[in-house]
Amino acid sequence: QVQLVESGGGLVQPGGSLSVSCTASGSIFNIFVMGWYRQAPGKQRELVATITDGGTNYADSVKGRFTISRDNAKNTVYLQMNSLKPEDTAVYFCNVGTVQPLRVYWGQGTQVTVSS
Repeated sequence: QVQLVESGGGLVQPGGSLSVSCTASGSIFNIFVMGWYRQAPGKQRELVATITDGGTNYADSVKGRFTISRDNAKNTVYLQMNSLKPEDTAVYFCNVGTVQPLRVYWGQGTQVTVSS
C-alpha cells in the first residue's frame, strides 16, 4: 500500500515564507513525476509545480516565488514558498505519478494560510 505523508504548512503573514514536504512510502516504484497542487475554497484544484528528472514546471502565478525540489533516495518532494500572498491560501496536495505500472497517488492535503 502506498502512502503520501505531507508535512509543513500552517499560517504565515503576507510576504513570508513556508515550506511543505511529502514523502512517498510503501510499495511505490518507478516514480516519474512528483508535484504539488492546491485547492482554495470554492475553486478547482490547480497545478502549482511539478518535477521530473527532466526538469521543473510551475504555474505562472508562483513562478519566481516557489521552488520545487526532490530527493529521489527518500522519495520526497519539497515546495519552498517565498513572498507568499493571501491568494496562495489553499490546501496543498502532494501528487506522485509512476510508470510501469501507471499510477497516480495523492496526499491528504496540508493547509497553507496567508493572512495578517
